Amino acid sequence: MNKNMEKNIKDFKKMYYEAIPESFPETLILSFGELQKTLKKSNIKLRYGTNPHQRAALYIKKGGLWSNVKELKSGKSGLSQTNIEDIDRALRILKYFNEDSCAIMKHLIPSGFAAAQKDDTVKTIYIKARDCDSKAAFGGVVVFNCEVDKETAEEMSKSFIEVVSAPSFAEEALTLLQEKKNLRIVQYKLEDLKAISKFTGEPPSFELNSLIDGSIIISDEYLTKVRGIKDFKVVTERKPSEKEVDDLLFSWFVCIGVRSNGIVIAKDKHTIAIGSGQQDRVTAVKLAIEKACDRGHENELEGAVLASDGFFPFRDSIDLMAKYGIKSVIQPGGSVMDEEVIKACNEYGIAMVFTGERCFSHF
Repeated sequence: MNKNMEKNIKDFKKMYYEAIPESFPETLILSFGELQKTLKKSNIKLRYGTNPHQRAALYIKKGGLWSNVKELKSGKSGLSQTNIEDIDRALRILKYFNEDSCAIMKHLIPSGFAAAQKDDTVKTIYIKARDCDSKAAFGGVVVFNCEVDKETAEEMSKSFIEVVSAPSFAEEALTLLQEKKNLRIVQYKLEDLKAISKFTGEPPSFELNSLIDGSIIISDEYLTKVRGIKDFKVVTERKPSEKEVDDLLFSWFVCIGVRSNGIVIAKDKHTIAIGSGQQDRVTAVKLAIEKACDRGHENELEGAVLASDGFFPFRDSIDLMAKYGIKSVIQPGGSVMDEEVIKACNEYGIAMVFTGERCFSHF
């Protein structure tokens, strides 16, 4: 390789490590009816936007979760917009879990998620989340809702991670993680996460989405009515077992954070596979199952549960999941083919519940 080629290659790499200057205003003022909000530019300076040639700045709401976030360690010239969004998307799932939990994010989608069961350590839930899809977890963003201890930090140090975020870090853990040159460490306050609405009836907020010409769509944020077994309806001959109900709730809350069409397969409160961003339902199911098999989890599919963010328009998804022993399904219901789908579940002895609500995400 000649010297000119070597220089060109170094220049290409450089763009991912250098911050792009921005000169956005210090405040952002929103006026919407009686609502008046002034957001201030965060002290956390973004390296760049979604791509290295795009400027970006984080504006924070006074008293909000992001106003109290601290960057304990920087690297690669700081956090990017995608790093911030990965943390935020993880928190949108973690807010539903009181037990110690871990989300591993890649391109705003969880590659794995785990919640603690009896005798699980923080290290254990991290490994379960990582090993759901260790290939996708490479270069991911890891977010906890609990303190990161020394043992977990040692385990994380074995992999390439872009960012780790948690409410707190044990002193030994922080020392270990700070040795990783490009790793960024972000701390948020758990009480801020717990204060954020998650269920229907709690104080709502709204979301903004910009269109190609600068026009804006305003919508309510997503809040679910599903809190427990009383909030969904069993529509099959077989009812889900108590354990299956726990896993169905787990998978539904994770599915809220998955890009549509989204499928989450789970067992024992950890994801086995996630199928995301597909244009048709059966392909999302097929992708999730194929990923489980490819990542070495085929045996775990027997007795697993599956969450779908939208209804099943045909029985083909049921036929497919039955081949691999999936035993229970949670979905919104409401398809003109519901009767056929329920009939297929009864043929295979699969339990199915309807939530009566959809959890599409098109971010």
